[in-house]
Amino acid sequence: MSVLFAALGILILVFGLVVLRGAPYLPTLRKQADIALDMLGLSPGEVLLELGCGDGRIARMAAEQGVKVVGYELNPILVLVSRMRTWKYRSSVKIVWGDYWSKDWPQADGIFVFLLDHYMEKLDKKIIQQYSQHDIKLVSIAFKIPRRSPIKTWHGVFLYEYK
Repeated sequence: MSVLFAALGILILVFGLVVLRGAPYLPTLRKQADIALDMLGLSPGEVLLELGCGDGRIARMAAEQGVKVVGYELNPILVLVSRMRTWKYRSSVKIVWGDYWSKDWPQADGIFVFLLDHYMEKLDKKIIQQYSQHDIKLVSIAFKIPRRSPIKTWHGVFLYEYK
């Protein structure tokens, strides 16, 4: 019984600590995922940066469209799940275990996020810092960036453009 409690405690710890750096794991609904990828309008060969790739759903869907993906995930369990779900596309999908706030992000054509409200301003600053010389689009599920107007909104998905 104590092994079960220890395993449960580890799961709660792993999934709970992620909230301190981004957002808890919450799978993106298929409808929102389709809308987000449509809004980004990435072409085959372009690069999607997914901040908090969770179970790999978005990475797999983008890879099925020929898009290259770099996904960051802090939860080691979800990193393994993502890598398994995207194994077929391993030549075009890279899942990175780590904190995306402390990393330099690769060149990308689009960014996908499902963060919490209080991280959106920090995200805006990081995008401006990382992509000041490069146009990039961002889709956010559910949460808006303060003092920025989305260029398109549909079913709780917000599209932003940085130029």
